[in-house]
Amino acid sequence: MGQLTTGFILGFSMAWLAACAPKEETRQKDTRHVETVAVQAVPVSETISTTGEIRARIQSDLSFRVSGRIIARLVDVGDRVKAGQILARLDAQEQKADLQVALANLQSAEAQQTQARQAFDRQQSLFAAGVTKRAALDDAREALLTTRATVQSAQAQLDTARDTLGQTDLKADANGIITARNAEVGQVAQAAQLVFTLAHDGPRDAVINADESALIGRELEDVAKVRLLSGKDEFRAKVREVSPTIDTTTGTIRVKLALEDAPDAPLGSAVIATARYKPEAVIELPWSAMASYAGRTAVWLVDTKTSVVSLHPVEVAAYTSGRFSVQSGLSIGDIVVSNGTKFLSDGDVVSYERTAR
Repeated sequence: MGQLTTGFILGFSMAWLAACAPKEETRQKDTRHVETVAVQAVPVSETISTTGEIRARIQSDLSFRVSGRIIARLVDVGDRVKAGQILARLDAQEQKADLQVALANLQSAEAQQTQARQAFDRQQSLFAAGVTKRAALDDAREALLTTRATVQSAQAQLDTARDTLGQTDLKADANGIITARNAEVGQVAQAAQLVFTLAHDGPRDAVINADESALIGRELEDVAKVRLLSGKDEFRAKVREVSPTIDTTTGTIRVKLALEDAPDAPLGSAVIATARYKPEAVIELPWSAMASYAGRTAVWLVDTKTSVVSLHPVEVAAYTSGRFSVQSGLSIGDIVVSNGTKFLSDGDVVSYERTAR
């Protein structure tokens, strides 16, 4: 009984002492000093570099207009040619035979026309003297007209045969350099089959194949720079043509840059082309402002009235060296913590000085 009473008194005393002890004051977190930036849209112009090659602005695919066996090839790849120069020749025996037949037909038609003319003149004299009837004169006139038409037809056939014979010689259509050859002596070439590719003298282009992701939805400035990989020569260029279609095989878009003051740039030379996108107004922030919220990119926003920070997710448009572009999630004028984000939590009060970007 005495032990029970003693334990009761001891427990009561401890509870009374605990109740009488002063309560621990709630400690408030210290105000953190952070660096901030004011959100604003600024014009940003990025560059794009890719490789390509130099080509002639104008190229001709040369082919025979008639079929036949090639008996002579007079030039090769890399040869410089002049307009009208013969590049290759077909076996022309068949065309020569056709020309002889057409010539013989013309001579025969002319002889018939001469006879018809004489007959008409004779009938005309006899009719004037009253010796023959008008029907005979009309028949002679009709025969003369028929022979005239026959002569015209034979002449047209002769011209066609001569033109066909001339087509057995493949000639250059301009001054330039042969860049490709697709036929050999002894080969039977079909009409319109590619035989040579001729790069015309004159302006040069740098042709590049840019990845579709680099151009879709973006425009290039008109001026670019082109540098030869094999040397230090650098040319100024203008964007001349951007293909409206995508190569389904490579997923690239062909861009042609017109080189300025580079008529002697070596054809086929590898180049590096550097172009610049047209400026776009975007929101850019330093990497130090980047945080994470539920697996998404986020930033710390400062309430300008209370200086309280809160975490806001954002959509990133692109990452660049030292900075990233924000597509959505921020408004112009928002205050973002740019440095000092590591130990922040929602509801913290911060001190800051508004700094220019």
